[in-house]
Amino acid sequence: MQRERSQQNAGIRVTVGNQPLKAGVLFLVAVPIGDWDDLTLRAIQILRDADLIASEDPATTRRLLSHHSIDTRLTSYGPANLEEKVAVLIDRLQQGARIALVSDCGSPVIADPGSLLVASAHTHGIRVASVPGPSALTAAVAAIGLSCDSFMFLGQLPETRSRIRRCLSNRLIGDTTAVAFCTATSLAYALDLIAEIAPRCGVMLACDLTKPNERIVRGTAFQVRQALENLPTVQDITLILTRKTRRAAQTGQDKSAQRTQSLSSRRISTR
Repeated sequence: MQRERSQQNAGIRVTVGNQPLKAGVLFLVAVPIGDWDDLTLRAIQILRDADLIASEDPATTRRLLSHHSIDTRLTSYGPANLEEKVAVLIDRLQQGARIALVSDCGSPVIADPGSLLVASAHTHGIRVASVPGPSALTAAVAAIGLSCDSFMFLGQLPETRSRIRRCLSNRLIGDTTAVAFCTATSLAYALDLIAEIAPRCGVMLACDLTKPNERIVRGTAFQVRQALENLPTVQDITLILTRKTRRAAQTGQDKSAQRTQSLSSRRISTR
């Protein structure tokens, strides 16, 4: 059945943007960050129609596919033997296959090893199509309750104290909001460093978003550390650092509300 579907797909035409193309496309498919039902309808269809799904974590992806009754062939795409895997996948794409690249959660290529495959596809003239969806990065920034017109993404925090110090030291003295993914270990080191260098820095944690036990924790490094002691163990953590204090944040929210009210009054008066 799988072989028959692949043979059928090899001759059909798909649409990327407004241009019809023959099969031979690398799809970058965003998958849920927690709740499996957050997978978009378009993503489900593309994953079903693909000839192959390349996954950073096949075990996790297999459970997601099973939940949505998707039986497309799955292959590993992880840190080990990455260049060899890229060569194999590029060869398949050049033969006309449609391949979906997925991460273990969220958007592929963001803090995972997908960039080498995407860059190689562009080099070989292979079309790359993005299938947007859930993102822990944007979900966390939206949930913290601050006006955040711009921010700096630091990727995945390293796991050692010395490397975390090098990564965060300059960020803690600037005014730009910084966002990073971290584990429980790197978070503990980061909170120690923040308490030492910038004790008044605003710290926000978005923990296990879209899962039943999701939490938003806000405060200084000391306050956040205390709050975590009374919470169940968290797995997926997004750390957000801002120079704004809670008072400043509230002032910004009040000003935003005043602007909204003023604009509403103007609209009413001109009708």
